[in-house]
Amino acid sequence: KEEFKAQANRTIDEIYAKMEELKVKQATVEEKARASYEESIAELETISIKMKSKYEELKDSADEKWEEAKAAFSDASTSFEKELSKIAAWF
Repeated sequence: KEEFKAQANRTIDEIYAKMEELKVKQATVEEKARASYEESIAELETISIKMKSKYEELKDSADEKWEEAKAAFSDASTSFEKELSKIAAWF
């Protein structure tokens, strides 16, 4: 349980670092594609906020809610990775 919490925390840190990298790369996106790119970044930000919330639930979850909180965090993480893959395809 503690190991998963630590990994989840590292995942959150990595996500925020990736978000910053993508914001820097935004300047290199062609003008005609910029709106779509910005929408994707906004979606990632929404997902990252959800992940942070799920992490807080996970961190504070009682044993009987552990598996539920863990699954919710994992789902949010998967959503983030899918959206990130879409953006990574631009470069």
